[in-house]
Amino acid sequence: MILKTKGNTYDIDAPIIGRVTRFPENIGYEILISENIFSKDWYRFKAVLSTNKIISSLEIPLIHSIKNLDHLNEGDIIIINTDGIVNTIYRVNSNHNFLLFTERCNSNCLMCSQPPKDRDDTEYFFNQYIQAIPLIPKDCLEIGITGGEPTLLGNRFLKLLNQLKEQLPETEIHCLTNGRSFAWENVAQKVGEIDNKRLMLAIPLYADVYHIHDYIVQAKDAFNQTVKGIYNLAKYGQRIEIRIVLHKQTIPRLAKLAKFIYKNMPFVEHIAFMGLEHEGYTSFNIDKLWIDPIDYQEELNDAVTYLSDFGMNVSIYNAQLCTLSENLWEYSRKSISDWKNIYFDECNKCDLLDQCGGMFASGVKKYSNSIKAVSISKLTNL
Repeated sequence: MILKTKGNTYDIDAPIIGRVTRFPENIGYEILISENIFSKDWYRFKAVLSTNKIISSLEIPLIHSIKNLDHLNEGDIIIINTDGIVNTIYRVNSNHNFLLFTERCNSNCLMCSQPPKDRDDTEYFFNQYIQAIPLIPKDCLEIGITGGEPTLLGNRFLKLLNQLKEQLPETEIHCLTNGRSFAWENVAQKVGEIDNKRLMLAIPLYADVYHIHDYIVQAKDAFNQTVKGIYNLAKYGQRIEIRIVLHKQTIPRLAKLAKFIYKNMPFVEHIAFMGLEHEGYTSFNIDKLWIDPIDYQEELNDAVTYLSDFGMNVSIYNAQLCTLSENLWEYSRKSISDWKNIYFDECNKCDLLDQCGGMFASGVKKYSNSIKAVSISKLTNL
């Protein structure tokens, strides 16, 4: 799945954001995709995209000589950058859209799939989304917020949350955050005052003891800040999800972490146990992280069933059914975003293909030895 492309620029001195169309007569779209010669009717568009090499004397922003634009559908929202890079912000035919609020982060997790960048991109992303959010279709079911760490936008983070509530009141908002900023009660209070009942804050907690969590996220006092942040958010009535990435550092205390969550955070709405994504820092730290999923099924089973038995809402993300114990299949979800989700050739022989979430495209770098087609006739529980 392509989310970014590039071409040659003409008359672009600032980022341009809008919805794309291939039909010049369409009203309500900001950016035209065309291979034809220029027309005076095009002046109402903010910009034109073309795969052809076009030299124009018209004063209209243009990106030409783009290799391919087939990935863009009618109504997709894009940002055209001054360097000729065209990023897709929102895809109308996808249920896996997300808003990248920043690439900065105050943690540096061993398995971070998008390593943080030490630069202030606050203004760029804020200006991008303050324009893009009103263009998102009102019938959008769900949209994610991610980073970096979104809360590092400060007051601009709150402004964007407010705008999402106003512009998309029926849309589920799923915000990935390490939760540390909410250790300051005024931050949690301000989010609470927005009062968006469709906002879910997904916060990672990797151990029941501080030194393991802090080591994994590579940040001093992160555990204490995260736990305090979770309590502050709960105090102001926020919906909370706990996320646990499964790897060599988290598995040994997984059952104890499950008990810690139930006894200390029974108010959380959802707990997600997540398979490892082989992207970003994971490749550099693979020796510290990798454990074949088939080898931690006992620990995972104990943690999941413990929480479930006590009435907590539990899911398993990013896992292949053939690597899970059969009694855990009911908790498995098809969670991997469509633009990075693949299946192996072996999967096409599987009787459970339609129910399985597959794997990350980056998973081809290292994957379980137990990836194999499942035959229903050979299952023990059916």
